[in-house]
Amino acid sequence: MTDLLSVMTPAEHPFAPYIRILGKGKRGARDLTRDEAREALGMLLDGRAEDVQLGAFLMLLRHKEESPAELAGFTEAVRARITCAPLAVDLDWPTYAGKKRHLPWYLLAARLLARRGVRIFMHGGGAHTAGRLYSEQLLAALQIPDCRDWAGVAQALDQQGIAFMPLGAWMPALQRMIDLRNTFGLRSPVHSLARLLNPLAARCSLQSIFHPGYQAVHREASRLLGDHALVIKGDGGEIEVNPDVPTLLYGCTAGEAWDETWPALSERRHVKPERLDPEHLLAVWRGDAQDAYGELAVQATLALALRGLGIEREAAFVRATEWWAARHDQP
Repeated sequence: MTDLLSVMTPAEHPFAPYIRILGKGKRGARDLTRDEAREALGMLLDGRAEDVQLGAFLMLLRHKEESPAELAGFTEAVRARITCAPLAVDLDWPTYAGKKRHLPWYLLAARLLARRGVRIFMHGGGAHTAGRLYSEQLLAALQIPDCRDWAGVAQALDQQGIAFMPLGAWMPALQRMIDLRNTFGLRSPVHSLARLLNPLAARCSLQSIFHPGYQAVHREASRLLGDHALVIKGDGGEIEVNPDVPTLLYGCTAGEAWDETWPALSERRHVKPERLDPEHLLAVWRGDAQDAYGELAVQATLALALRGLGIEREAAFVRATEWWAARHDQP
């Protein structure tokens, strides 16, 4: 009889325990431990779970909200599956949100930093939300290499100091999860996780988290990972300082957390443009047009990046101002 019952009873799927941990109800559910998070995402990345399990897992996490330990475990699972030889990088620059209120001025800051010898690796998840302007749409115009493999990234970093690589080219399983956004009707935790990945172990990981409260969570996850990170609530969710409002920096250096508040750079808010015209961004870069908001945003974002590399705020702003004024002096 025992043998007959064992034949008739289906075995539980190996991924089921992770869904149960998250979804067992108000009293029974709990956060995943760091080890559980690492194993669970590893199974998803390796295709060892069913699609229905993927959907349930991501939406349960979305409802609960991720803990720092979970984000650290997820990040470790991704990093363990990156197949790239070590590359020297100063800044990891994730760009996943897209802009809808202002132009992506941060791209000018990144381009100028690269011209000044700062090595930057950018990565993004494609134009997944209608009505937003994404980095990928301006890479060619700003001569930022769009790479499809790690060899191309290495070459771009050596020749131009900056490289972009879409998430789908180096972690396609995560890109697939991001692409489920229109199926779920909600962003999944992967949109948040992508900011933490720092796949090339850059000296500093810049992160922009738009939703209040998540900045401290990401800073703590970076601390658990032993990363040097700088987290802000950037304009539209991108790594761009909004000069119209104070900016709170959530820093993590050598395992120690620190905060720093930067005052607004403008006495009154600028009027947002009626539409986002990429040609205007390029015209400001060339010096053919002026934009009070945009130029402040570029300089403040330059200073933010320099702050992430260890330069104190005052000196960072002085250098940022000088670099912007002399941007046409560099080849």
